[in-house]
Amino acid sequence: MQQVQARLIKCMTISYSRLPQPLQTPSSESTLQRIASSQPKGVAKVVLKKGRTQLFKDGNPMVYSGAVDRIIGRPPPKTGDIVLVADGTEKPIGWGLYNSVSMFCVRLMQLEEEATRDPSCALDLRKLLETRIYAAMELRRGLGLPSATTNTYRLVNSEGDRLSGLIVDVFGDLAVVASSAAWVEKHKSHIEACISSIDEINHVHWRRSVEILKEEGMDVSDLKDLHPSTCPPRTKVIENGISYAISLEGQKTGFYADQRENRMFLSMISQGQKVLDICCYTGGFSLNAAKGGAMSITGVDTSLPALELARENIALNNLDPEKISFLREDANEFMKGALSRNESWDIVILDPPKLAPSRKVLQSASGMYRNLNSLAMQITRRGGLLMTCSCSGAMTQSGMFLRTLQARCCIDGREKNHNPKTEWSSL
Repeated sequence: MQQVQARLIKCMTISYSRLPQPLQTPSSESTLQRIASSQPKGVAKVVLKKGRTQLFKDGNPMVYSGAVDRIIGRPPPKTGDIVLVADGTEKPIGWGLYNSVSMFCVRLMQLEEEATRDPSCALDLRKLLETRIYAAMELRRGLGLPSATTNTYRLVNSEGDRLSGLIVDVFGDLAVVASSAAWVEKHKSHIEACISSIDEINHVHWRRSVEILKEEGMDVSDLKDLHPSTCPPRTKVIENGISYAISLEGQKTGFYADQRENRMFLSMISQGQKVLDICCYTGGFSLNAAKGGAMSITGVDTSLPALELARENIALNNLDPEKISFLREDANEFMKGALSRNESWDIVILDPPKLAPSRKVLQSASGMYRNLNSLAMQITRRGGLLMTCSCSGAMTQSGMFLRTLQARCCIDGREKNHNPKTEWSSL
């Protein structure tokens, strides 16, 4: 009897599945279009050229001007305004922030599919900022940051946290904002309010990437802070148990928080090694090499204030000053001199400043990267390790950095392990 019932249920299930199903009638109006229509002033629409949509649906937030067919809306949008981004049929694929001057005319903030799932942030930048910055903080907490041994980390990593043009580094109870987009400047007060609401943050310091903002059409001289920062010019932090004195007037935000894992890795492989730190800045890699038991460390940089901080950091960590020397010299000249003396190192770190701030100088910058890396390879002993870095987005995103290294490795018969920002090469 049970077998008969089971067969009957199976038969009924199959029969039901073959019946015509109710038609799913999709709404003729998208979520974003519906919300935009309810806005009292309306929302302009940036319509993409045919065949240019998928790149941005797949996650690229930077809508370049060459991908745009037309802009619908009167009056036309101004820099910092919220706009819809639509395909060739004028159906919205997302929304973002407009720039009338930059080669990237829109920075996408949210896609249509996301707005449909959760419309609470749709076309609402203040709510989106709160949501994204909170999510970024929760992600770091899930990774154990901050901790007893590390109170400095990157809280917001631009496109990595889906806030293109915004970087926030945390130094203890101080957050340093690196602004490199017009929309960030226009919505400065909202951003500061969101960051200040985090329990661990007591101070917010604003740093502008002047040259990039000029390309964004911003006259930095006209930007005035209604509430000037009262932060001291220097602070102290701890990362992986190592203490650092940081100048808030130094490069970028004052400290390269994005190199934390590489610095820790270096400390694990430095035992008994002879280490060279080219473009050492305030000695981040050098200090980790010393903590890891390196036999000797040489740091080279052209910035006197940075080297003074590096020497201060030796004392701050009770390290042996006899094992670490910091020299003020040009990187090219130092390496050429080392070559002429037939001098080599077991581990070489090459982390130069941004040599390609934009695509306009990509070719000339690639030549500088090629020369620097060629010299660095030649002064790394056979069987040693070279860690080479690029903080030029134009180099890494174009693939030119990797190709430059591959070409040099082929010429010199070296092996290379790939990481998008950093290359560890076995030489």
